[in-house]
Amino acid sequence: MCGIVGAVTKRDVAGILIEGLQRLEYRGYDSAGLSVLSRDNEIQRMRRAGKVAELRAANQAAPALGTLGIAHTRWATHGKPTEGNAHPHVSRDCVSVVHNGIIENHEELREELRGGGYEFASETDTEVIAHLVHREVESAGDFRKGVESALDRLEGAYAVGVMHRAYPDTIIGARLGSPLVVGLGFGENFIASDPQALRPVTDRFIFLEEGEVAEISADDVSIYGLSSESVQSRAVRLDDQRDASNKGNFRHYMLKEIYEQPETVAATLEERITDKRILERAFGINAPDIFAQAKAIQIVACGSSYYTALVSRYWIEQLTGLPCAVEIASEIRYRTAAVQPETLFVTISQSGETADTLAALRHAKGYLASLCLCNVPNSTLVRESDLSLMIHAGPELGVASTKAFTNQLTDLILLTLALGRSKGMSAEIETEIVGVLHALPAQLEETLKLDPAIARMAEDFVEKHNALFLGRGSHFPIALEGALKLKEISYIHAEGYPAGELKHGPLALVNDDMPVVAVAPNDELLEKLKSNLQEVRARGGQLYVFADRSAVIEEEPGIKVIKIPGSHPITSPIVHTVPMQLLAYHVAVLKGTDVDQPRNLAKSVTVE
Repeated sequence: MCGIVGAVTKRDVAGILIEGLQRLEYRGYDSAGLSVLSRDNEIQRMRRAGKVAELRAANQAAPALGTLGIAHTRWATHGKPTEGNAHPHVSRDCVSVVHNGIIENHEELREELRGGGYEFASETDTEVIAHLVHREVESAGDFRKGVESALDRLEGAYAVGVMHRAYPDTIIGARLGSPLVVGLGFGENFIASDPQALRPVTDRFIFLEEGEVAEISADDVSIYGLSSESVQSRAVRLDDQRDASNKGNFRHYMLKEIYEQPETVAATLEERITDKRILERAFGINAPDIFAQAKAIQIVACGSSYYTALVSRYWIEQLTGLPCAVEIASEIRYRTAAVQPETLFVTISQSGETADTLAALRHAKGYLASLCLCNVPNSTLVRESDLSLMIHAGPELGVASTKAFTNQLTDLILLTLALGRSKGMSAEIETEIVGVLHALPAQLEETLKLDPAIARMAEDFVEKHNALFLGRGSHFPIALEGALKLKEISYIHAEGYPAGELKHGPLALVNDDMPVVAVAPNDELLEKLKSNLQEVRARGGQLYVFADRSAVIEEEPGIKVIKIPGSHPITSPIVHTVPMQLLAYHVAVLKGTDVDQPRNLAKSVTVE
């Protein structure tokens, strides 16, 4: 991990490479580097621990000139985040490699290569690839065949970009378990781990399939492996030209993306609902038939997407009568699952490249069909699923998910309605919920007006080291998400619990230095929640309650209350999410943390 850019052109490439890396900064990283082949075929390598801006400054001071190069931002997996471990890695001044993924047999290969006289300068698994490629190209006498021989020895996941001084017009790219695209230009071609890196130079892409190898020069692209299609027939044009990298008047991408939620929720509903009903063919032409056959639902996801799945379980079981199981992707692969007949397998991933979610999909056997909810068209998850629904959140550059989270929830309501219709849900219920969805963007707009009050509340959290988030029913996962947001970007330890579980352990932590945040919709569980909150007050805990305006919860010493717009039970978790996001954001700003790129985290987790 975390970002790859490569270019073969007829102009100097260092600027293209650095610009591409900057467009991938949102994914999170701890070091950056590039290699450019000079005009006299010398590899010019430049690496920096820290931000891409430091790499840019170094290149401005001593420019790397040449028309072919590769670059990388690293999120440390093997070896500390130091300049010596930063990519690209070099073998004998001939080969330079950038790599996303994890090589599981790197220790065995390292010993083998040491026995052959290769010396290692880093702690990384990637340096193994560089030396292996050097050895195999020397043996094969051919660049591509040598790279393929080297890749055959690797166990694990990878996306790689490789250059060799003896082949000054060619870059090799390959993928297995980690994404890589080829960008098609005119008299220039590119590779990248994310099309976003190349949007200033091309809008035409080929998404490499598993096991494919691309050989690119300035005037030609050849792809080897699974597909027999010609290069041009596989090219996809990406038309979305919105400049997500512009923060506008916002201080951080995260705040911008929080405020975009009314717009993005409206976007994901567009052309998917009428004034009365859901258009289930939005999930795919075969969706109505598949939904009619479904007798159970299995949802798999990671991180915030997992919490959206937990919310949807309440909706699906209530409105469709179908049993719904929800599991973390990294866990379901490693147990023997009892699959009920005719179970629909659903995955949720913002990027469509989450390694554990992809592995779970590939591991899934015996299911009726697979359906993914994803934010990135043409991502691996979309290509490998039977059905897909794009969440239409637009590029999300803050590492902490905001608008993707609320759009996932919105689309899970659409999925619930589509399944419900096939299982006999009444037209009256469908019409009622569709009407509520039409009103949702305006409710989110109104909720955002609470931002100043939430910013004032955040001041109470700055000096705290722990926090507890409570919810019940379908709002319990929103408490989990609130706790995750706070710890992700403010580095305050926070836990989410069902409020009814207080007496089973968490109450032991409550004292006058422990802020307790409660999600308090005016639903059938409100009175029980209020009893739980009294348990907190009796132990001196400081309560911060986000309550519906109609809920009878008033401020008093030790209890601060922010009243939010009331909403229908099915959309209430979405409305209650926004205050959780704003609270975490303002606490992080007051603490001075890196809101958009929190430490140790990456936007797209493409390794297990």
